[in-house]
Amino acid sequence: MSGKREYPRGSGRSDSDRVDPLTPYRLPLTAREGQTYTGDSLFVRYINFVKLPHTLFALPFALLGVLAASAVAPVTARMIVLVVLAFSSARWAAMGFNRIVDRHFDARNPRTMNRELPQGRLSLGQAWISVALAGGLFILSAAYLNPLCFLLSPVALGWILLYSVSKRFTWWPHLWLGVSLAIAPVGGYLAVTGRWSSPVWLLVAITLAVATWVAGFDIFYALPDARFDTAEGLKSAVVRLGEARAILLAKLLHGITIPSLALFGYGAGFGPWYYLGLIVATAILAYEHQLVRPDDLSRLDAAFFTMNGVMSLVVFGFALLDRVM
Repeated sequence: MSGKREYPRGSGRSDSDRVDPLTPYRLPLTAREGQTYTGDSLFVRYINFVKLPHTLFALPFALLGVLAASAVAPVTARMIVLVVLAFSSARWAAMGFNRIVDRHFDARNPRTMNRELPQGRLSLGQAWISVALAGGLFILSAAYLNPLCFLLSPVALGWILLYSVSKRFTWWPHLWLGVSLAIAPVGGYLAVTGRWSSPVWLLVAITLAVATWVAGFDIFYALPDARFDTAEGLKSAVVRLGEARAILLAKLLHGITIPSLALFGYGAGFGPWYYLGLIVATAILAYEHQLVRPDDLSRLDAAFFTMNGVMSLVVFGFALLDRVM
């Protein structure tokens, strides 16, 4: 790789604008990333630091695991609260750790240069404290659920934290992230039952569904950073395959998502309302792919943030309706 750093066309930055990641800096504010809030309070800065609205993506799938388990074991309000607390704290720890280890890259990337750590809106110490507290809260929540959840919690936490460095050594960090979020529905099921599913393949099916769903939309998320990642020596499916073939891979992955959700529904005993929800989810995925094209990424935020949040809510909502009905 040459010493000259490339930036995406239209970013307004050149090699002369480079920031030394080893010295203190504060960059000028430019465009704000999607799904962030305005305000200078510490609370708002922490929300933006971990992109708290993104919790909506996978939390419904964690609750879907709880819903599936309700067919074989009683579910209490205490369990639901602990599952939500465990999921949210684990995600906070993972996202916060990602921001910490990527802070020098974020400072050089025009898309991410306004995040809290590069801009100095949060100190490194504040970031580490929040990650440590969130990780501890996750393990504590798991301990209050049952012995199996407590035993597996350090393994799960280690896996989701290691995602943050996966772009350094594998072309497929999207699948790593997919498996990380697929822990959510498995954890939700184990939280209620305290044991693996019967049939055995039930939790395998939901893991495959969520992993492929997340990996597919994470490929979309990597599209704007292709040139930057190449220049910095970072790996992704987009860098490895190019934009067009990476989008095709996302389509193939999402082609696995819906059949896996259908198989999961069959094993969990869901009925017609659940499968109606899958029809709606299929339409949402199809629409999402219409929004993203190699020559037009202008609607990427709508595809990544809006449609994926809607899809997860649709699947859980129809599953809940099916159980109630």
